[in-house]
Amino acid sequence: MQYGNSIDEFLDSVYMAGMDLADCEIREHTKSIERSNKMLKLLNSSVQLLRENHKNGEQYYWILYYAFLSSHEPENTEEILDSLEKHMERPSYRTYFRKRDKAIRALSMILWGYTAKETSILLDKFFPD
Repeated sequence: MQYGNSIDEFLDSVYMAGMDLADCEIREHTKSIERSNKMLKLLNSSVQLLRENHKNGEQYYWILYYAFLSSHEPENTEEILDSLEKHMERPSYRTYFRKRDKAIRALSMILWGYTAKETSILLDKFFPD
């Protein structure tokens, strides 16, 4: 980012330059950057899938965003609740933590899978009649 390139552009330039990365520290750093970039893309697409397809996706998105995904680290729960007011009715502390746990579980199911028994319940949440 300091040099005006995305991670994808950086990786492409390294590979296109034909750098011989065998047996050197740069090779391991490049592989690490590539793995991290893939995980971030997976997380971003999973969060977007949750937001667009779950019946509570929009609320879950903003709860996860302010709690974990924003570049601004909230100082406390009160600050998160204040931020959520821009997007939904302000939840109580109890409701916030309950919905946050549900949002985390829904995102985890997207990212890591779920058992066959949970499949129909989850699909009903993502694709209600």
